[in-house]
Amino acid sequence: MRRIHYKKPAAVLAALALTTALLAGCGSTAATTDSVAESTATESEAVSEATAEEGDADEVAAKNCADLIDAIYVQERNDDTDAQCEAAKAAWDALTDAQKELVEGENADPDYFGRDTGDAAEDDPRNADDIGENELLVVSFGTSFNGSRAADIKGIEDALQAAYPDWSVRRAFTAQIIINHVQARDGEKIDNMQQALDRAVANGVKNLVVQPTHLMHGAEYDEMCEAIDQYKDKFESVAIAEPLLGEVGNDATVINQDKEAVASAITAEAVKTAGYEDAAAAAADGTAFVFMGHGTSHTAKVSYSQMQTTMQTLGYDNVFIGTVEGEPEDTACEAVIEKVKEAGYTKVVLRPLMVVAGDHANNDMAGADEDSWLSQFNAAGCFDSVDTQIAGLGEIADVQQLYVAHTKAAIDTLNG
Repeated sequence: MRRIHYKKPAAVLAALALTTALLAGCGSTAATTDSVAESTATESEAVSEATAEEGDADEVAAKNCADLIDAIYVQERNDDTDAQCEAAKAAWDALTDAQKELVEGENADPDYFGRDTGDAAEDDPRNADDIGENELLVVSFGTSFNGSRAADIKGIEDALQAAYPDWSVRRAFTAQIIINHVQARDGEKIDNMQQALDRAVANGVKNLVVQPTHLMHGAEYDEMCEAIDQYKDKFESVAIAEPLLGEVGNDATVINQDKEAVASAITAEAVKTAGYEDAAAAAADGTAFVFMGHGTSHTAKVSYSQMQTTMQTLGYDNVFIGTVEGEPEDTACEAVIEKVKEAGYTKVVLRPLMVVAGDHANNDMAGADEDSWLSQFNAAGCFDSVDTQIAGLGEIADVQQLYVAHTKAAIDTLNG
């Protein structure tokens, strides 16, 4: 686009140079031609230099913004983080539309500030003081997708606050990268674990119950527990509730009531959204549902295999579990495609097995890139239709109530 824009002045200047030379009417035709050529060349060189300088200026401005974005795309908060977030947003706002398209860094791209992910005003960071003696701290990995954060994470927090009005519900995210993104783009400040725990101490909280929105006892859950352990002596009592899928178990055959409840809830929601009366009706119509989780190298990855066992135990033969990371191996996209194909289903509905419908759901699952699950299932060439449902688990009412039940069990341990 810039080349087209800058070529126009060069053509105009060349035309003016030719007109001026012809009107002068002095010298031979050859001299006039030489004069026009020299004049045109001089003007073109000047325009080329100006074009290069302006082009360089665009790239410099975009690179500066990209560098500032990369500086806050980190997992550690420091004394300069707030100022860095403001600087990155100010640099973005100062760019022209053309310059914004040039933003590219190690992690920076135009979508960092430019993508519409919903209204941040619909969310609540839950970082207020005046907590009281009883705090219910809801810990999430987090998401920069505003709509999903409000529907999924805030949805769970709201359900917990409604169930336990005598407890002050507060929020903490474990991903500083996401906290910085939301702060820089939307001006919404969300506490990390240390900030939330320091706030609880400063407010004189005596009883602390922590409810993770994590799916399982994975690496993030372990890191959360380690952070809380550093503060245990600062409260009279501390209890950590179970993640969504409950205890892990030893192998793929071990399932529990939590996994059965989650399997039933998410299948019912997917089936209803797809317009079927039940999973059996969908199966009869040749439709399979594929739930895409994240995947992990942690020993807790067996939870995904257990979820597949649970689906089969509940009679949902047309429901399949996959993971972005392909851990366990049989949950990789290509492996799931083969399973669905071999089972004879001709229609596929993809839906995230994640608490929030954030980057993984929108890009890895439903994105336009050739390596997205949507693209890979379509490229397989053996399905009549492949649809997506971009919705997190957190917005499902029955899932919210499972968190409520886990919180109750944790509170009960403080009372007994």
